[in-house]
Amino acid sequence: MEYITGRIDFKLHNSAVSLGKFDGLHRGHQLLLNKILEQKKQGYQAVMFTFMYHPGNLFSDKEIDLIYTEDEKRYLLEQSGLDVLISYPFTEETVSMEPETFISEVLIQNLDARMIAVGSDFCFGHNRKGNVALLREMSEYYGYELIVFDKIKAGEQVISSSYIRNEIIKGHMENANAMLGNPFTVMGEVRHGRKIGHTLGFPTTNLIPPVHKLLPPNGVYASVTKVNGIKYPGITNIGFNPTVGTTPERRVETYIFDFDADLYGVSIEVSLYCLERHEIKFNTLEELKEQMKKDVVFGREYFKCREY
Repeated sequence: MEYITGRIDFKLHNSAVSLGKFDGLHRGHQLLLNKILEQKKQGYQAVMFTFMYHPGNLFSDKEIDLIYTEDEKRYLLEQSGLDVLISYPFTEETVSMEPETFISEVLIQNLDARMIAVGSDFCFGHNRKGNVALLREMSEYYGYELIVFDKIKAGEQVISSSYIRNEIIKGHMENANAMLGNPFTVMGEVRHGRKIGHTLGFPTTNLIPPVHKLLPPNGVYASVTKVNGIKYPGITNIGFNPTVGTTPERRVETYIFDFDADLYGVSIEVSLYCLERHEIKFNTLEELKEQMKKDVVFGREYFKCREY
């Protein structure tokens, strides 16, 4: 997959393009992605166009935590068969671009878009004046095909990145995963920890997520870890480890069931399935050890009758 980031001087040809924010790559986003992937059979390049940072970040002093970081999104899309991912610079100049200019200069001149797939609420350009109606009107002039997808629901709830983000923040992982279409995942390279888990008989892998990676509440989760393409069930603690001396940053520490290998320096994926309990400070290491035994029982029971 070609990855174009931080540039506006690219030139593609014969493209089927999906447009959007794509934070979370949820089930609604997957409809757009699958549509452009289908066009590869017709000889088109499958292109996803998004922005380098979440658009809300430009207008707020507070960074918005992302369901998937840029590196995570890039990795997931590489697995999908996408040809080109464009993370367009989101600057004051981008914000002030008139929607007609975006269509003519970016979609037509830069991307040579022959088919465009968007959600029904897609807006773009200065003051968000560009919309599906404008894209449809301009399609007649430029000759591209426009495909528009309505919002989809999980039960009675419309699926959106903002709603999924709120569910993750609440620790409602099963709800969030149902809307994502895949388990929420934290990716990274295994770091050295303090070996406390090993001392207690529960050796863990340690990830330190980027600062603006969205994480659920501190606590223990039933999880699945993918190592070299193989999935292993386990339990994951997210937090600061207050019982053994608070860490300076939130960590993702996973005990993988029936696994015995040194993963230091290896890139892994940890998927969170269900919150068991919130993180608490125990009075002694022995109390912590006894609770970890119960956590393991919970994790094994959780995956006994579930596919992962």
